[in-house]
Amino acid sequence: MAGKFRSILMFGAPGSGKGTQGKVVGTLPGFYHLSCGDVFRALDPKSELGKVFLEFSSQGKLVPDNFTIDLWQDHVQRLVDGRRYNPEEQVLILDGIPRNAAQAELLQQHLDVLLLVYLEARDEAQMVARLRRRALHENRLDDANEDVIKRRFQEYDAESRPVLNVYPPERVYKVDAGLSPLEVLEQIIAGVRRVV
Repeated sequence: MAGKFRSILMFGAPGSGKGTQGKVVGTLPGFYHLSCGDVFRALDPKSELGKVFLEFSSQGKLVPDNFTIDLWQDHVQRLVDGRRYNPEEQVLILDGIPRNAAQAELLQQHLDVLLLVYLEARDEAQMVARLRRRALHENRLDDANEDVIKRRFQEYDAESRPVLNVYPPERVYKVDAGLSPLEVLEQIIAGVRRVV
């Protein structure tokens, strides 16, 4: 892949709405949404890559960094080659990657991060309720098990939260994830307008 992809990162705890909001912003002209979780879930569970993903996700653990970045690079290249994503005309809306500071560092050679939208979740119980609803509506087994959910929050606090320190503070844009989805979207659009 040549050059850096202009990107906006959707970031927050499990259940904060980064996927939901990323999908909406990605439908706007000039944007393309890519969820790393969707990339993983689209893997054939019988393939080697699929087996690695299932081994980790079923326990609520994060997939190893090198595997994640390789899979992400391969997927983005296929989108470009298939002309589904045009980096010259579209800003990449990413959610689910980077998941930790090491991934953020690895991605710096590929991404020109215009903004990191931090969906700040202050009410963990509200996020757990969202995850349970998602498990029912999207058949997401990883969201149905309470032990897995708790482990995902612990992983987020230990592994993901430090990503906020990788990017300059002026590129981190905080939004209260506890607001209504429409209010959250309005705030995200206001932040995105400043950088694109």
